[in-house]
Amino acid sequence: MPKIELHLHLEGAAPPAFIRGLAQEKGVDLSRIFDERGRYSYKGFREFLRVYEAAAGILRTPEDFARLTRVVLSESAAHGVIYTEMFLSPDFCGGRDVAAWREYLHAIREAAAAADREEGIAMRGIVTCIRHFGPEKARQAALCAAETAGDFVTGFGIAGDERMGALRDFAWSFDLAREAGLRLTAHAGEWEGPSSVRDAVALGVARIGHGVRAIEDPALVDRLAEDGITLEVCPGSNVALGIYGSFREHPVERLRAAGVPVTISTDDPPFFHTDMAREYDQLAEAFEWDDEIFLEIARTSARAAFCDDATREKLLKRITA
Repeated sequence: MPKIELHLHLEGAAPPAFIRGLAQEKGVDLSRIFDERGRYSYKGFREFLRVYEAAAGILRTPEDFARLTRVVLSESAAHGVIYTEMFLSPDFCGGRDVAAWREYLHAIREAAAAADREEGIAMRGIVTCIRHFGPEKARQAALCAAETAGDFVTGFGIAGDERMGALRDFAWSFDLAREAGLRLTAHAGEWEGPSSVRDAVALGVARIGHGVRAIEDPALVDRLAEDGITLEVCPGSNVALGIYGSFREHPVERLRAAGVPVTISTDDPPFFHTDMAREYDQLAEAFEWDDEIFLEIARTSARAAFCDDATREKLLKRITA
């Protein structure tokens, strides 16, 4: 079944074997971030962030990111993904320097074009600032986004530890991105409750990364449904990190039934031992979703994608076919 993924972190999608191989090439010992089976090893969200940033730190050149992009897109295509939006961080690509960021972005874009030609998977980039790095560094990331906005970089967002700082402190960055014509999304409602989702809505976002804890506030659920604000739901991620005990306990079905536009993504798949096919299988088992519901999810994803109308129409035709 054709799938569309709207919430995928490029560095977070790096297979452990890829990072281990790259570390060996560079003569760096990263054994501390892997378990005995070679998988990423962490306990809790803060340690997850440390391991994530350690793995991302081995990606040091545009060529490293080009290689990673091909690996990640090939993996996604193997699980039926025809279109993906990838979170790209200037923090990891040139230290938020605009000139360096352009070089990294060029390498990523060339790799994405090759994957589109050879494997039929299209990609767009969402430049993402890191919340726990602070508002000033976020401004630099937003400038990188604004300077490269166009047909490939189509969105701007914020990720990282949502328990650090307040979203309103990042309003300048979001305003700059909006003025550059970028669509907006923000991580919220994952570790913090409904108030964090309301804070994201106040920034004028079209989508919210995760957002699932909105379920704790019925009035907020109604508002998301009425305003058509799309949630980038990552059930496997939420279960792996212990936000919910199982897929059956996850609120994605209740949100969908309440009329909130929901999409399905993997977030950082190798960290959470998942992929898009597995997400679909788990959801089918937990909620007895049938093909028509999954097609509805795919159509919702296409409509919410930060792409041009021509690309959107092509995606909808492929889904229907």
